[in-house]
Amino acid sequence: MRLNVNGADHELDLDPRTSLLDALREHLELTGTKKGCDHGQCGACTILVNGRRINSCLTLAIMHEGDAITTIEGLGAPGHLHPMQESFLHHDGYQCGYCTPGQIVSAVGMLGEAKENWPSHVSDALDGKVELSDAEISERMSGNICRCSAYPNIVDAIRSANGKGAA
Repeated sequence: MRLNVNGADHELDLDPRTSLLDALREHLELTGTKKGCDHGQCGACTILVNGRRINSCLTLAIMHEGDAITTIEGLGAPGHLHPMQESFLHHDGYQCGYCTPGQIVSAVGMLGEAKENWPSHVSDALDGKVELSDAEISERMSGNICRCSAYPNIVDAIRSANGKGAA
């Protein structure tokens, strides 16, 4: 099968039961995406597929031939970080750092959803412009768990990165 990851095509010979997370980590050695709960509950494995965030532990690699897959490694590079990565550093949006790649990738996807005016469960209306209040950001990021509870700094980082080309 062929996977397009971070703009590069990769030919892989995988068992059809291989999760996308395992294909990334074990076969492409892209270990930035973390394996947390392996049940889609913690968000540590969040990646972007065609610009939308998903839990890579809950999908099979074979389902994503032809899709554009973006991992934390594809957002930025040392010396040229993505605006969201810069903002997480500036606002100390991490403690142990284990959840940080998933949080950053999810935040990038979340800003894209908000930019397209997708409502959340706490949005005041189902249509129209979405204002990213702290409650909106927290709700939209609720699929990503930080066991160190760096949530206030994560919200600050996302709010700061919004509008700086982070979506």
